[in-house]
Amino acid sequence: MIKSYLLIAIRNMWKRKTFTLIHILGLSIAFGAAMVLFMTAMFDLSFDNFHVNSDNIYQVYREQYTHDGIEKDAPMPVPLGPAALAEITGIKHIARFGGSGGSVRSGEKLLDVSVHYTDPSFLQIFSFPLLSGNTGSALGSPDGVIITNSYAKNLFGTADVIGKRIEIRTDNEWKPFIISAVMKDQPKNSSFSFDILSRFENFPGYSANKDIWQNHNHPVFLQLKDGVSPQTFERSATPFIKKYFAENIKSLKRDGAKPDERGNYMNLKLLPLKDIHFSSISNIGPTVNPFFPWILILLSVVILFIAGSNFVNLSLAASFTRAREIGVRKTFGVLKSQLIVQFWSEALVICFISLLMGFVLVLSGLKSFSAFTGNKFSIQALLTPQFSLIFILIFLFTTLLAGGYPSWVMANFNTIRILQGKLNIGSKNSLRNMLTVIQFLIAVVLITATFVITKQLSFIRNKPLGFNKTQVISIPIGSNIDPESAVIQMRAKMAAYPNAVSISASDMNFGRGRDGSASTSIQTFDYKNRELKTNLARVDYDYLKTLDIPLIEGRDFSREFGTDTAAVLINEKMAAQLGEKNPVGKILPMGIEQGMKIIGVVKDFNFKNLHQEIKPLTMVSRADWPVSYIFIKVKAEDLPGSIAHIQKIWKEIDPQNMTEASFLDENTDREYKKEDRLSKIFTAGAGLAIFISCMGLFASALLSMNQRTKEIGIRKVLGASVAAIVTLLSKDFAKLVAIAFLIGAPVTWFIMNKWLEDFAYHISISGWILLSGGLIVLTVALLTVSIHAVKAALANPVKSLRSE
Repeated sequence: MIKSYLLIAIRNMWKRKTFTLIHILGLSIAFGAAMVLFMTAMFDLSFDNFHVNSDNIYQVYREQYTHDGIEKDAPMPVPLGPAALAEITGIKHIARFGGSGGSVRSGEKLLDVSVHYTDPSFLQIFSFPLLSGNTGSALGSPDGVIITNSYAKNLFGTADVIGKRIEIRTDNEWKPFIISAVMKDQPKNSSFSFDILSRFENFPGYSANKDIWQNHNHPVFLQLKDGVSPQTFERSATPFIKKYFAENIKSLKRDGAKPDERGNYMNLKLLPLKDIHFSSISNIGPTVNPFFPWILILLSVVILFIAGSNFVNLSLAASFTRAREIGVRKTFGVLKSQLIVQFWSEALVICFISLLMGFVLVLSGLKSFSAFTGNKFSIQALLTPQFSLIFILIFLFTTLLAGGYPSWVMANFNTIRILQGKLNIGSKNSLRNMLTVIQFLIAVVLITATFVITKQLSFIRNKPLGFNKTQVISIPIGSNIDPESAVIQMRAKMAAYPNAVSISASDMNFGRGRDGSASTSIQTFDYKNRELKTNLARVDYDYLKTLDIPLIEGRDFSREFGTDTAAVLINEKMAAQLGEKNPVGKILPMGIEQGMKIIGVVKDFNFKNLHQEIKPLTMVSRADWPVSYIFIKVKAEDLPGSIAHIQKIWKEIDPQNMTEASFLDENTDREYKKEDRLSKIFTAGAGLAIFISCMGLFASALLSMNQRTKEIGIRKVLGASVAAIVTLLSKDFAKLVAIAFLIGAPVTWFIMNKWLEDFAYHISISGWILLSGGLIVLTVALLTVSIHAVKAALANPVKSLRSE
């Protein structure tokens, strides 16, 4: 019986090649797109879930109530970890985790390295398996380090490296270490990324900060005991906060802060490990908006829905050509259930072929998609038991709905009316109209959202940032060379290069350079009985000149003033925070014992990305504070030639440095990779949605024209023009698109305004953006319908009436 059903299904599919091709094309594209989107979403949702104790692992952060609102900070002081373990109940393990770039050498071989410093309990909290060595003793001695498998092979050519000696350069000096264990490389879905782990006591600045509670420079993670909730921990931490952060709380009270409902001005809070990848609080690993994976899942469901509804409409449109077949078969005693199974088996075969073709499409485009997302997906990701089970269920559900409804409708055709040639499903089929409205509602939302995202990306890329980003080259100095020596040598080289305008340096880059890092320093201090907070940057001479940052009051740092090592420049935001009418000459109680003198005020500039408002900034010029980046302003002529020449010179100064230079506009663009990826996904999704929707509209138009053949013939006999008939046939579909627009426009406006709230600087969604999305959908829809409408209007009315 099953074999008979399948043979009949294949024969009918072959007989109706055009409909079969449209079925398979639409569904295969939908299945392929859904697989890719779902795989990406599952990758993000799976971050850090491989740790055995993941449900009990948290990152500690501070929540404090200031006069400006609630602030949440993840960096912690060095003594917090051991003190919390001793004094707060409910903690099973706690580990500090400080990071630093550096270099490692073994013999003549020298490589850049990502070194992180942690406590031995890190290996008890997290599930990073060791390939060799012992978890209990791997970080037992101060000079013992753990190296990852791939890094060991890069450095030594083998993973058999236990007991080998290496030297790591941090804080501008080489320190000897012994490899005590080899760790399996971190999975791709890990927020933690490092090459070497060392004891936290080796963290730069540890000795100076081990008893200091005011400096916050690293994250802290802990594992709670079984049965202890985060709320219990937070309540237990209240006495601890009042004991060790008493000065901070005193300052908050003095500055007019309002406490929470429990009367606390500061709390220790816990961020679950599973939320770190989606949190702006954490400073560990790559982060994405928490809605992003769910948007992808929703988009995959939407595309499958559109393809499934098309299947329904196409099947109903094709039912007219099979009406007499159904009537004859029912006359000969075929049961309704047998007809349903027959038609559903045809749908099953089509869906199965579409699924296979969708899988092939994904395989063929997997490398391109991996490059596009920055995630290295492999075929194994599609073949995991979890992914396979989910997609089998989606396939069966799609097949059941998309094939089941048309099968039920066709099996319920009235036999007598079929044989009399009076079959009529109903020109005003409510389900068909609803499906069409939903399809184009989705298309309107996706197209309009794409416009908004594209316009916002254009806005943030073209918005003046207050500094010259097109002519300034950024060079990451790295740790192979003394930073001050590197700046001096580069100045000497650039003096002989005619395209170089000026050169400076800083510890803070703009955007994200080729080294992939971004850093910030924040300092708080009391000024006239108020606690002030400022971003801190170390800059070199000619910083304002190199970056074209306007000086609006006072003077710049100068070699002619030996006292400038005790001087600062501030931006307008910092000046406003001070509340001084004339801030130049005022002394800030920070840095050194006698304080730092303000010598100038610069115009505000965006030293962070446009997700954040411009914050107070204080710039210092102290030789004991090393710089990390060299900035070179070049002439506007031949920018590619200038960067190539400067890169060559830099290689001569530091042959071991593998990181390339880049223009600042490239760096700032890298800050918006997530938005750019979202834009591309929405653009592709919108394109697929409107393409598949038009296939459905093609089916709906065909169904409508088939049902109105006699009406069209009569109207032509009575003198109706071709234009009048086309208008008549198209207006119903135009109404459906109009309904979709009226619903979709406010929905899009609400959703995209929520998305724009993530930017401190953003566009306003104007009416023409919303209208443009609707007009595009309407134009494409009318063009699709017009193909059938013109064909029907031009048909011979005599033939139309005779066929009826």
